[in-house]
Amino acid sequence: MEIRELTCINCPMGCLLTVTMDGGEIKEISGYTCPRGRTYAEKEVTNPTRIVTSTMKVTGGKKDRVSCKTEHDIPKDKIFEVMEAINAAEAVAPVVIGEVLIANVADTGVDVVATAHAV
Repeated sequence: MEIRELTCINCPMGCLLTVTMDGGEIKEISGYTCPRGRTYAEKEVTNPTRIVTSTMKVTGGKKDRVSCKTEHDIPKDKIFEVMEAINAAEAVAPVVIGEVLIANVADTGVDVVATAHAV
């Protein structure tokens, strides 16, 4: 049996979760106070994902960079590949909030979008 301890990040309560696994199969989850905690624990031990936030270079505008993020969560093991793509890309001003800056980043099926304006 393997026991994994996690802190839930779905809300400010930060429940301490304990996941008991046997050969990659979840046997028990305890410590959550809402259904979101259980869902988080299941996902975190089987297929962890993250939303990536960063900044991207901007050309032709007043600002050098614009804040951006992945529109949805991506597999955790793709974070470095996504960051390489963001660091290699350049947005052209003007940039508006929600604008797709990189479509299907790192073949994740997820877009990188602007989270601020850059004129």
